[in-house]
Parts: sequence; C-alpha cells; structure tokens
Amino acid sequence: MYDDNHLISQLHAASKGQETRNFATFPARASVTYGELYAGAERNAAALVAMGVKPGDRVAVQVEKTIEAIQLYLGTVMAGAVFLPLNTAYTSAEVAYFLGDATPRVVVCDPARIEEVAAIAGAARVVTLDAKGLGTLTDSVVGRGGFTPVSRGPDDLAAILYTSGTTGRSKGAMLSHDNLASNSLTLRDYWQFTERDVLIHALPIFHTHGLFVATNVALFAGARVVFLSGFNADQILQAMPQATALMGVPTFYTRLLQDARLTPEHAANMRLFISGSAPLLVDTHEQWQARTGHRILERYGMTETNMSTSNPYEGERRAGTVGFPLPGVEARIMEQGHEVALGETGVLEVRGPNVFQGYWQMPEKTAEELQADGWFITGDLARQDADGYITIVGRQKDLVITGGFNVYPKEVESLIDDLPGVLESAVIGVPHPDFGEAVVAIVVPSAEHSISAERIAEVLSDQLAKFKQPKRIELVAELPRNTMGKVQKKALREDYGDLFAQK
Repeated sequence: MYDDNHLISQLHAASKGQETRNFATFPARASVTYGELYAGAERNAAALVAMGVKPGDRVAVQVEKTIEAIQLYLGTVMAGAVFLPLNTAYTSAEVAYFLGDATPRVVVCDPARIEEVAAIAGAARVVTLDAKGLGTLTDSVVGRGGFTPVSRGPDDLAAILYTSGTTGRSKGAMLSHDNLASNSLTLRDYWQFTERDVLIHALPIFHTHGLFVATNVALFAGARVVFLSGFNADQILQAMPQATALMGVPTFYTRLLQDARLTPEHAANMRLFISGSAPLLVDTHEQWQARTGHRILERYGMTETNMSTSNPYEGERRAGTVGFPLPGVEARIMEQGHEVALGETGVLEVRGPNVFQGYWQMPEKTAEELQADGWFITGDLARQDADGYITIVGRQKDLVITGGFNVYPKEVESLIDDLPGVLESAVIGVPHPDFGEAVVAIVVPSAEHSISAERIAEVLSDQLAKFKQPKRIELVAELPRNTMGKVQKKALREDYGDLFAQK
C-alpha cells in the first residue's frame, strides 16, 4: 500500500493511467514509458534491499546520465534510503571525503573507476553502471519483481546533496521527502506544466536543477522528456520544433544564440525557456527575446532550498531579477538582525516547506544558517524593489571591503558587462597592504570587438566612486566555471591573490 508521504508514491500516483505513455525519448535509444520507468525503479529498489540497504542508509552515486541512473534514484528513495549524487568530475580524493562523511551502504560508479572507488569506499558495497546503462548494478536487477515503497514520513530524508565547498569543507544538505515533493508540485503549477508538455532535459542529474527540478517536475506533470546526455546545440535545436520547454543554465542560452538556426519560426512550438543556477545577463535576455520572440524565465534556488523564487509565468519577466517568492515560500532581506528598506541591500533569508533539514553531521553549521524559527540564511546579498521583484547582488562572502567601504561586485560587473567589447566579467577582492582588500576585475573580451583594460578603467571612472573602481583589470580568455556554469570566484581569488603582495 502506497504511503502519501512518500516522494516516489506521490510521483507514481501522478502518472496513474499513463503506464503505456512515453516518459523519455533519446537520440540513439528506444523510448521508455512511464510503466517501464517505474518497473525499473522497483527492480532497483529490490536489488538495493538485497544488498543490505535499509531505510535511512545512503546510496552514493557517481555515474553518467542515463535513464538507468534515474531509475536508480527512484529506486533508492523507494527503498527508504537516501540518494547521494556526486558530480562526475570529482576526483577520487574529493569522492573519498564524501564517502567518509556520508558512510554509504552502497556506492555506484562507472566501471572504469571501480578500482579507485573500491579503495576509498570503506565498508560500502561497490557496484557499477556505465554510460550505456550496463554494469554490475544492471545485472543485479535482472529478474527482480515489483516493490512497494517503504513507508516514510514527510521529514524523513530522501537525498543528501553536497554543496560545492567554495567556502571551505563541503556540507551535505539533507533534503526530505516533503522538501522535494512540495517544491516540485509548486513549480509544476507555477510554471503550468501538464501532460501536454515535452521538456528538453540537457542538464546533469547530480544537481538540484537537473534532478529535482527538471526530472521531478516532469514526472509530477506526466510530461514527456527529451533526455539528452548533456548540452548539445544540434540535439536541442533538433528537438525544439516538437518540444514545449527547456530548462538550462545561462551558458545554454549564450551558446544557442551563436547558432543561426535559432529563429522565431524554429522556436514557435516552445512555450517556456527557464534559466537558473547562475545569473543571466540582461543582454542575454534581450538577445534571446529578439531572436526567438520568447522571454526567458529566470528563477532562484540553492542546494539547501531547491527553488525559492521565480519570475512569473504570466506577467512581466524582469531581466536581472529572480522574481518573487514562490507560493508557500517567505523571503526577507536582513542586515544586522533587522529587515532592510525596499531598494536596500542585505542578506536574503527564506522560509518554507522547501527549506532543507540541516547539514549532515554538522549541527553547529546548521544552527548558524538554519534558525530555530525556520528561516534559512542563504548568504546571498539581495534587494527587493517596490514591485516586489528580488535581485541577487552577489554572495555575502564575495563582498569586498576596501578601505572600510563595502563594494558589491555585481554593481561593478554590470557596468563592465554593458561595455561594447566585453563578453563577461567577474569582480573579486584580493589582499592589499594599504586597503585590506583591493577591487580587481577579471574581464573576458568579446570575439567581435577589442577592448583594453585602460578603456574599461576610463569608463568606470565616470560611473563609480573611487573606492569601487578596480585597482587592477585583467583580460582573460575565459572565466573558471563549475559544471553548472557558475563562475568560481574562489579560484580567481587564489589565482590573483598575490597581485599586490609586497616584494
């Protein structure tokens, strides 16, 4: 008997009567129906239980994106266990930390990494799954029958996702059945997803965006999915005339804009383009609307909260903002324990059923960021305008304090990014012997135009107070990014940390 609190029970119930309908199509594989998807998930759940997995146990997964990996996710949660996806780019040294911290019962990896993973897996059982959906895990599910989801409460854990660790040791964000189910249902309704939708899914599935937003929302809507292994402009453009929605990161949109095939006619069947995981430049918004006739919908979320805000589906999608708090989610902008006035900058806090349960085995860190009354301190600097739209200014840790004055990198970056000849920029603070920190701008020139550091400095001198102006401007070919397209400012601070070191 299915449990109404269980995430998988709720997902499965949403597709009742659609067992023979396609869930996913692939560029080079046979399609998978909803019935086949859940039958495979049940076989995975039975196989995991046979391996000794009990409710609450962690199942760590570092594999390529396949439908079998989705079935493993569903099967893990179905068995009452906790799904722990790991970035496929992580090295064995990085994976060793996660496995040592989470102590999973089972680890699933690519067959090519079996020896190195087995050496760091401790007491965990190690099985394999490759990019074709084959491996010892696949062998273990063959012949297994149905499986009824293990009863779980709304606050029981369904997943642990580790933060990127840009501020130090990675933290495992504990997400419950209700965290994931409530957020996905809210997004389904807010973005008006139905069984008539066809979603282009080109995001990785080790991250909130690709797994808990794209996949769960599609499942709750009974939608179909064009399941791509990753970003491929040809495959996305090929799918677009028959699809209705695309979820992506800003890099998706900037790369597609470079393709002459992107026209209003080609995008005529699409109803929604969603962007998140990193800020989308206003210029990209405007170029996309000019090229396709569609306005991108930008939203905001975190590993710890899934999605918290979104520009409206119906109404003005305001470029440069992340819209309004989602239904059921509260947001406030705070400074030194008090809510700031409209238009003022402070730290964004959110509260709602989407907010995580805390950090795995880090009670002190949990207490610092997740307050007793449910408010989560995001660490993002933000402001809210008179119409209620929220703008993310930057990370609190990215705030530059130079000579006792606060400099918000986003303000400087916005001015630089607007200059002809600039593709993008990142503003950081680095140690300075006189000012404590110095403002430094790392700039990527555009291919179409040339621009000098001197020209950038000249323009900024007329638009920014002296203390906000970069003391150095470095031109580079590209900015370091993680797999979700976020600029890695920690890496930049390390690379340029000695710029003003006294010799």
